[in-house]
Amino acid sequence: MTRFRLWVEYDGRPFMGWQRQAHGPSVQQAIEEAVRTITGEEVTVHAAGRTDAGVHAQAMAAHVDIERPMTPFRLADALNAKLRPQPVAILKAEIVRDDWHARFSCIGRRYVYRIANRRAPLALEVGRAWRVPVTLHADVMNKAAQTLVGRHDFTTFRSAHCQSENPVKTLDLLIVRRLGGIIEIEAAARSFLHHQVRSMVGCLQLVGRGKWTARDLKNALQARDRAALGFNAPPDGLYFVEASYDEASPSPNRR
Repeated sequence: MTRFRLWVEYDGRPFMGWQRQAHGPSVQQAIEEAVRTITGEEVTVHAAGRTDAGVHAQAMAAHVDIERPMTPFRLADALNAKLRPQPVAILKAEIVRDDWHARFSCIGRRYVYRIANRRAPLALEVGRAWRVPVTLHADVMNKAAQTLVGRHDFTTFRSAHCQSENPVKTLDLLIVRRLGGIIEIEAAARSFLHHQVRSMVGCLQLVGRGKWTARDLKNALQARDRAALGFNAPPDGLYFVEASYDEASPSPNRR
């Protein structure tokens, strides 16, 4: 039995999310079925995160155990051939230790949310960015975002369906930057609550358009109440960018 680490890129639009679902297609299911077609083995593919429906990944970390002898290069190529035409790609595969786990060995996760800040509708990035037609002030958003950095009870920014036992998380980084007509919001932490990034982004855009102040954002955090949330951003602009490990190789998409 060999354990392989996979770097997985996918467009989340056709899927119900990463995790296998009874009511629709998932990225996990697509890869597991591709492995079964190649090897004849029933496997479970584990990932560093469980992205929601419509959320994308530039380099999701995953692992799978396979009995059939294969090189990482051959496995990646074979999976990509079987995954077509689904928008899922194996960027790289490598052999890892038997005790390495995509989820439990992970020490950091990084997401980027993309806002297309323009009046015109999206032609090329429908479903890949959130269009906000009102001018957003990225510098004001970035300054307010620092209120959320650190160790806090993020109950306000947590989905009602979140399964985490503890709403307290340590947010290591939250940066808002403007790149032309695109505003990027980068968030990094060891782990996140369900909908935490989307909820933070939704509130930050209220700050950016002048409907909320930095004080309003801080009050929402301190309320520890989902009812205090200003807005939950759609999944369209959210990307899982990188999972960090003590000893694993860096992501092919590391920036």
